[in-house]
Amino acid sequence: MSEHIVKSYEEQLQNLTNTIVKMGGLAESQFANSVNALLKRDEDLADKIAGKDLKMNEFDIKIENQVIDLIALRQPMGIDLRETVSSMRISSELERIGDLAKNIAKRARYLEFDIPANIADSLRRAANVVEKNLKDVLDAYSKRDKDIAYRVWNSDLEIDKLVNFAMDELLKFMKSNKKNLELSTHLLFAAKHMERVGDHVSNISENVYFLVTGDQIKGTRSKGEKSSSTRN
Repeated sequence: MSEHIVKSYEEQLQNLTNTIVKMGGLAESQFANSVNALLKRDEDLADKIAGKDLKMNEFDIKIENQVIDLIALRQPMGIDLRETVSSMRISSELERIGDLAKNIAKRARYLEFDIPANIADSLRRAANVVEKNLKDVLDAYSKRDKDIAYRVWNSDLEIDKLVNFAMDELLKFMKSNKKNLELSTHLLFAAKHMERVGDHVSNISENVYFLVTGDQIKGTRSKGEKSSSTRN
């Protein structure tokens, strides 16, 4: 294989990595802004998030096309094949995070009064951990760091606990006055969306670990006790 062909192949792989990183950066900002839109009842910010969702879909399509080109033209093996397979999987997870961010943000349009401080604080604490994990897992991807990926994967329990605490706070608020029912319902959905974002982040960490090591993470993710809203 000529030096020119090798260089071109390496450039294609690097371009694929760069696209994933850019998509990840947009997913980070979309999620962070969605939480801000919700907690501040900022409908203008919610509309901006919805407008950028198309860009997330464009990234997803671009990555799929880059992967198809690499497989069709280069027939990658070993680590390079893991690059292509992992990239498609990570892209799919990021696209779902974008969808969930849009769903969180749109709840801001339906909140008729401010969120009580204790509930806002509970939701913020859960969101902060999700944001940190998303940033860390994208760093793990960029650095090809299996240890960071494993740590993120193993920290999903903390998110579950924080979300469940927030949901229990919401249930108490809901039961205290029937007028709180609509607000609480929208926030319960938002809390579950945050939890789902955390799940997608964990899925990305599994793919990063596989990309680096060629192995699957052994064991099952710990899940927190269910909120009283989901117990039988």
